[in-house]
Amino acid sequence: MAIVLFNKPFRVLSQFTDRQGRPTLADYIDRPGIYAAGRLDFDSEGLMVLTDDGRLKSRLTDPQSSTPKTYLVQVEGRPDVTAIERLRCGLRLKDGPTRPAEVELLASAPGWLWSRTPPVNPRQGRPTAWLEITITEGRNRQVRRMTAAVGLPTLRLVRIRVGDYQLGKLQPGEWEENGKR
Repeated sequence: MAIVLFNKPFRVLSQFTDRQGRPTLADYIDRPGIYAAGRLDFDSEGLMVLTDDGRLKSRLTDPQSSTPKTYLVQVEGRPDVTAIERLRCGLRLKDGPTRPAEVELLASAPGWLWSRTPPVNPRQGRPTAWLEITITEGRNRQVRRMTAAVGLPTLRLVRIRVGDYQLGKLQPGEWEENGKR
């Protein structure tokens, strides 16, 4: 069984081909026979798990399995107690209520986090804050929609954990297979 952990850079598709010529996984990973266990948006960064094991892929992506996924989220605005509590309790989105989430307000971006190219450019005069959010479902753009629903638009989103798999020290564009680079 092959398990590849990949740090997907900003503005890279989480698939191996693209008819429009945008950067894809194939531009970074030269390993046949593996498939992404889930997706990350084009404008999101961080951990992707790829595997040749269908059962593992299913376990990581099936909503019924409730696999936790953890994200570092830079938002526009300062979260107050009410906004954080709404995220923690779950809230109603257009496609239904979300499950409760683990949410922590961070004092700042973690020191190990790389700078993004291009950098985030918040609106002038608007403060930003960092949250660590763990969800157990994976709807399309869910974290972005959740933060927007409480008045905190997402500026940057970096996934750092999927189930038992963690990003570790992988830099953008780097990958390792079964714990080996």
